[in-house]
Amino acid sequence: MAFNIGKYKAPDFSDVKFLTSPDCSVKAAPRDGTAPEGYHAMSIYPEYFKIKGEWLLAEESRMDCVPVYEGGRILVREFRNLKKGDLVITGRTENCEEGIYLHENGFEEDLSKDDKFMFRYGRSRESSFSRDYDELYDLLRYEKEHGYVVWVMGPAFSFDYDARNAFSKIIKGGYVDAVLAGNALGTHDLEGAYLGTALGQNIYTQKNEPNGHYNHLDTLNKVRFYGSVKRFIEEEKIGNGIIKSLEESGIPYVLAGSIRDDGPLPCVFGNVYEAQDEMRKYVSRATTVICMATMLHTIAVGNMTPSYRVMDDGTVRKVFFYCIDISEFMINKLADRGSLSSRGIVTNAQDFIVNIANGIGL
Repeated sequence: MAFNIGKYKAPDFSDVKFLTSPDCSVKAAPRDGTAPEGYHAMSIYPEYFKIKGEWLLAEESRMDCVPVYEGGRILVREFRNLKKGDLVITGRTENCEEGIYLHENGFEEDLSKDDKFMFRYGRSRESSFSRDYDELYDLLRYEKEHGYVVWVMGPAFSFDYDARNAFSKIIKGGYVDAVLAGNALGTHDLEGAYLGTALGQNIYTQKNEPNGHYNHLDTLNKVRFYGSVKRFIEEEKIGNGIIKSLEESGIPYVLAGSIRDDGPLPCVFGNVYEAQDEMRKYVSRATTVICMATMLHTIAVGNMTPSYRVMDDGTVRKVFFYCIDISEFMINKLADRGSLSSRGIVTNAQDFIVNIANGIGL
């Protein structure tokens, strides 16, 4: 049975509020990197703008950015990417009063809302996530053929032998289209393949090795000696791991730098805005995003990810966003930062990825 991704229901533009709405207003950006007064800020939801009597959807959106009218389309730009003279849409109402409409119920599920009070409605450690796992197995099988899956990963996976192997199988199985992470994931995964440890701890027995605190530094130093991760893998005959599988499969990965990084690996983006641009390049194609055990990267990607995607054939489909973390606080914090459509699973991320690999038959 095919996975049902849900059908998008567009607004009824024959409704009187759309017909009587004025065109939206635009103002030129006064200088590079600066929006005009009264600019409109985007959300995660589909938003339409009335231009010359026609309602236009912002096709590639991002929260907290501004809509720009250019070439007959609504483009969405970060403040830092605005150019002087860009026609920025202004207005702060969202129900047609100023030619702007925010459509938050386009993917509303057909669920009974008769009960105003109910128990166990949220997502917590007391929740049973068995149904979530089953849905995710089916979703990944669907996305393998029809979508684009971006995985956002913390370094926890590199600390465990089984978790590294499980995600490597998921990569090789064709369920990964891009990976976003930091220097730590890459470094400790390569350390695991090179020296059998992560931060000096054996990835299988979890025992600390003598002088093991040097291992990640030795790994970094050796990769930097070769000048690239690819050459390090070739020269040192690295035979396993997440990064090895990504390189072999030709899957893009972005490692964003941090103020605390050691080394870092040669491919790490040290400039935060270059890293953000590179991450958004893949997020802007994503139909499913799965974030695991990384608070800062999850919130960053959540801010880049709208609740919808306009496909090549013009259809609008839902973007699925999962947050997997051992902490309920992390999942709630993501929602507090505006990623209201995210679905949380409270569990150990290493166990999660092993379950996913098993559940999709790898």
